Amino acid sequence: MNYKVSEKVQRKEKIKNKKERKNEENPPKKKALIVTTVSGFVPQFEMNNVYILRKLGYQVHYASNFRMPAYGDDNERLKGTGIICHQVDFERSPYKILAAVKAYLQMKKLLGRYDFSLLHCHTPMGGTVARLAAAARKRGKKVELKMQGGEGKHACPVIYTAHGFHFFKGAPLLNWLFYYPAERLLAHMTDILVTVNREDYYRAKKFHLRKREQFFEKTEKGEREPVKKQVFLINGVGIDLNKYREDSELREAKRKELGLAADEFMMLSVGELTRGKNHRVVIRALARLCEIEKKTKGKLSPLDLKDKWKYFIAGKGAEYERLEKLIESNGLKGHVMLLGYRTDIRALLAAADCFIFPSKREGMPVALMEALAAGVPCIAADIRGCRELLGKGELVRKNRVEDYCRIIYKLIHKSKLTTEWEQEENYSGDDEKQRKVPIPPGGIKRPEGMEELRGWISEENVKQQMEKIYRLI
Repeated sequence: MNYKVSEKVQRKEKIKNKKERKNEENPPKKKALIVTTVSGFVPQFEMNNVYILRKLGYQVHYASNFRMPAYGDDNERLKGTGIICHQVDFERSPYKILAAVKAYLQMKKLLGRYDFSLLHCHTPMGGTVARLAAAARKRGKKVELKMQGGEGKHACPVIYTAHGFHFFKGAPLLNWLFYYPAERLLAHMTDILVTVNREDYYRAKKFHLRKREQFFEKTEKGEREPVKKQVFLINGVGIDLNKYREDSELREAKRKELGLAADEFMMLSVGELTRGKNHRVVIRALARLCEIEKKTKGKLSPLDLKDKWKYFIAGKGAEYERLEKLIESNGLKGHVMLLGYRTDIRALLAAADCFIFPSKREGMPVALMEALAAGVPCIAADIRGCRELLGKGELVRKNRVEDYCRIIYKLIHKSKLTTEWEQEENYSGDDEKQRKVPIPPGGIKRPEGMEELRGWISEENVKQQMEKIYRLI
């Protein structure tokens, strides 16, 4: 019996020694974990970050709710990427407490199973649960290291990218009462906070992030220089400008496919069919313009005859049936079309004469950046994110039906919009002091002119910004 036991021990030792030799020859890669609430977020917006992390020697893991794909119907786009996926049952709603507790326990288990060198969180609920689990895990790790005679360092740095805080100027009071204190608290569990617009950036600078060892960056001389900064501003997720070059053949082909005549005016919106994206306001504005035409018996023809324009909305979501009913009840069937989820956005933008973005809340809107990259005339709600991208005449100040009526009328009748870029302190015809987001002298400059804007939102520019942040870790 003893002989058999010793034989087993010898066998285990041989296997252990073999593994150790293998690890010496091929040292394990550093592991980075990206966390999002829904599974379509990384293939849609964060693949550049995946490539940067791999370049820096990380093995990339991805925790999300793969049973709840967004920006598509499945997770096919993740196949062949080499990303190691982990199912965590996140829910979008912060009010589903039991689901949040379940996700928290799953995240804690995942963090205990792998020795991650970096945790990068996105989206509100994914970011909240992951940071709470990481904080609990780090407390445990800290105690373990102290017991072993160590200094009790944190297990791994946590980066959180805020793609638009839920609290902002003009946000409902409930958002400020619930999300603002929550984000201030979670900042204590965050090492680096990345924002995508100026309003969020200046507000986040007032948060107290976790105190830890200083980060260092390499200077041009190769020396290590300490970096005190923990809050960063990047220009969104970056756009591949080469994809959106003008293509007359593509425009003609797509317009033909959509059943558009050469002289028809095509308006386009891209975004989820949710209340926040506010597609209703544009449909109601078009209905109002049709009413004016009927009441004046054609004397005033704001839409330049009904058969000369069409409005397309690309996206899917919970509001689909309500929007369909709204279109029918206003007699706009055949003129306003819901296209559903589309993968041919580039072609749709090539075909469009105007891009309308009526969203109520954004961080740095990707759909609007794509439209600008494609050179399509744009109008958008006067909200944060959009203010960084558009000039005074292209922003709809109060996001009302009447305001959209006026600006759509101008567009259809080929009236010029005011596209000159305003001065830094007075852009969008509003004073920064009134916005309560003061811009100090030598602060962040917004781009002046279309060429500078295209460079500002380019994929290459944002990659450089993110690589610089990752290299601090």
